[in-house]
This record gives sequence, C-alpha cells and structure tokens, in this order.
Amino acid sequence: MIRVFISEIIIPREMTVKLYPNEIVLKAGDTNQVVDNQKVDGKLIVTNQRIYFKPLDELKERFNFEILFENILEVIFYNKNLSFVKGINVVTRDGKNHSFPLKKRDEIGQLINRMY
Repeated sequence: MIRVFISEIIIPREMTVKLYPNEIVLKAGDTNQVVDNQKVDGKLIVTNQRIYFKPLDELKERFNFEILFENILEVIFYNKNLSFVKGINVVTRDGKNHSFPLKKRDEIGQLINRMY
C-alpha cells in the first residue's frame, strides 16, 4: 500500500475586477501585454463602458489598465507570421498602440468596434 500525504493545496484565486456603476462584463479573453520588455499574461475584459486589461499574477497588478471607448481611434485585426497568432491592435487617441493576441479575436474585435 502506498500512502500519499498532501502538504499543500493550491487553490487559484478567482479573478475579480472592480466594476463602475451600471457596468456589465460583455466578453473576456486570455491575452498578454509586453510592458517594459516584460511579458505580462492576463485577461482582456470588454464591458459596456471600457476595455480592461487585468494581469493574472497578483504581483503584476501595476500593469492593470483601462481604455475608455471614447479614447479609441481604431481597432486593427492582425495575423502574425502567417500562423496561428492572431489578435487586435487598439489605437488610442493619444497615439498609443495596445496589441492583444486573442483566440477570440473576431468576436472581441467586432464587439469593441460596435462600442466606440
């Protein structure tokens, strides 16, 4: 008989986002951002009021950011290297580009296009 003792159980923390009054989450997808030459894995969350990037790692909370729909200039769909990497590039009115590789690129990109 083999006995196994579990000394530690890891339960992943549920991801929560503080929503504004009357805000509803419409879609979310796994993505990442490159910030200060560091890849940050997270979720892109689209609500009825904004786009929100939330890092998966609690220690990288400083990389949280939001884009309000009125600040979006353009949403560009992309495929990299003629391969499986596809996503959206969100261009804001202040000239910044935010690239989000997404499996649900078409769904999320079309939703964002309808919102701004």
